[in-house]
Amino acid sequence: MKWIEKELELLANTSMKRSLHDSSPVSESPGYTFRGERLLLNLSSNDYLGLAQHPAIIEVMRETLLKEGVGAGASRLVTGNSPLYSRLEAALAEWQNCEAALVFANGYMANVGVIGALVGRDDVVLSDQMNHASIVDGIVLSRAEHARYRHNDMEHLRALLNKHSNKRRKLIVTDAVFSMDGDQARLQELVRIKQEYGALLMVDEAHSGGIYGMRGEGLCHELGLQNNVDIHMGTFSKSFGVYGAYICGSRMLIQWLVNKARPLIYSTALPPAIVAGISKALLLVQVEHWRRERISVASKVFRSALCTAGFQIGTGDSPIVPLIIGDNAKTLRFSEALEASGIASVAIRPPTVPDGTAQIRFTLSAAHTDRELTDAVAQIRAIGHQLGVLSL
Repeated sequence: MKWIEKELELLANTSMKRSLHDSSPVSESPGYTFRGERLLLNLSSNDYLGLAQHPAIIEVMRETLLKEGVGAGASRLVTGNSPLYSRLEAALAEWQNCEAALVFANGYMANVGVIGALVGRDDVVLSDQMNHASIVDGIVLSRAEHARYRHNDMEHLRALLNKHSNKRRKLIVTDAVFSMDGDQARLQELVRIKQEYGALLMVDEAHSGGIYGMRGEGLCHELGLQNNVDIHMGTFSKSFGVYGAYICGSRMLIQWLVNKARPLIYSTALPPAIVAGISKALLLVQVEHWRRERISVASKVFRSALCTAGFQIGTGDSPIVPLIIGDNAKTLRFSEALEASGIASVAIRPPTVPDGTAQIRFTLSAAHTDRELTDAVAQIRAIGHQLGVLSL
């Protein structure tokens, strides 16, 4: 296995090697993390609404753990389908105003399972180039043709649909909010195109669920498009602060997935305590509106401050704020300097982002205070000057 050693050396020499670092949440300070012995302001978490340490979620999970034990013991189609699932899925369907819902173990498995259940060798999936890796892998595993359209380029999407007009089924898949750049898909245009070409439309709300919509339903609801989307997907590991994922749609779609989505069929069910925690988080997301208001304001203020300082950042209004540096080595040094100054924000490099667009991906939380974010911007600006990212 000498080739692995050589490949790892190559990754290290090009500032592309990755490694794991211990990080621990801080129960009394939700916006912080311990990195080893150091307490750092956490600007790399997807805990957008600050629910991961919520005492009500912790308590209901504790009670369920004591009552029902540690694990589910089997897949959902065997004996792992706790009654908690049925109650959660009914609540999800009501929340999304659709006929039915289905809970998966995580977002990766949901995307792989749904895409593989809907398309195959005679079909085509049209996917935005900036879609999450789980969507890409789901398409590859489905054996359908993978047609990637340029990011948010609707004319390119139309051209690809015309090119593949002879395919049996056409599935358009997009993130609602893109996980690296934090910008939004052109959902209104995607709905028009899917209707024009008779395609299915699947929207991944992983980074928009909880944040947009009157009750946190997501960007599709915010724009009034929920009834024009065939497959709604979202996760519980970000705004909800827990773990897992969901698919919402027609009753027929959900029945099909129960029979054909391999990650659901062949995986052990989520532990009952996790399902109970999700249910509590779903309620909190809907009623604690101040969290959405807080993250919206914080995102605008933080983004504006970095723009005013002169940084190149991505467009959008989400809690994902990418600071684009470009050079891999300099991006790593920027991340290390941030940690030295008390801020956890990691370097994102290819292949997660395209070549030449290495970045510091800041992610905000409703748990962060104005003072914390103001102080963070001052530190980021100082490091930008120190490393030559900002001109003096």
